[in-house]
Amino acid sequence: EVQLVESGGGLVQAGGPLRLSCAASGFTLDDYTIGWFRQAPGKEGEGVSCISFGYGMTHYADSVKGRFTISKDNAKNTVYLHMNALEPEDTAIYYCAAVYDPLTIVADQLLESEYDYWGQGTQVTVSL
Repeated sequence: EVQLVESGGGLVQAGGPLRLSCAASGFTLDDYTIGWFRQAPGKEGEGVSCISFGYGMTHYADSVKGRFTISKDNAKNTVYLHMNALEPEDTAIYYCAAVYDPLTIVADQLLESEYDYWGQGTQVTVSL
């Protein structure tokens, strides 16, 4: 069974760091692009970052550039989102998603509609 499981969410003070994990099971991520998306109450969903697992190409939304870093661990079949200098505006449910993307066509985009597999989400709350 194909599954993505996010973890690492929680409550953090503004300015602090948090690391989210997205562990895949049932398939290997080598030919996939993995994206992180977030949904805040009352706001539209937003693409945060993505990485082509095989090539390591990364892409970030302007709102998180310089603060967030996406990385991968091939051995663990896991993608991470390292979040620094968190702001209250970063409060949201964070989802990871995967799309089969051997030619890295999607790897420079953050379009929810392109992704086929989704995790259950993890809550990130940033307090003042």
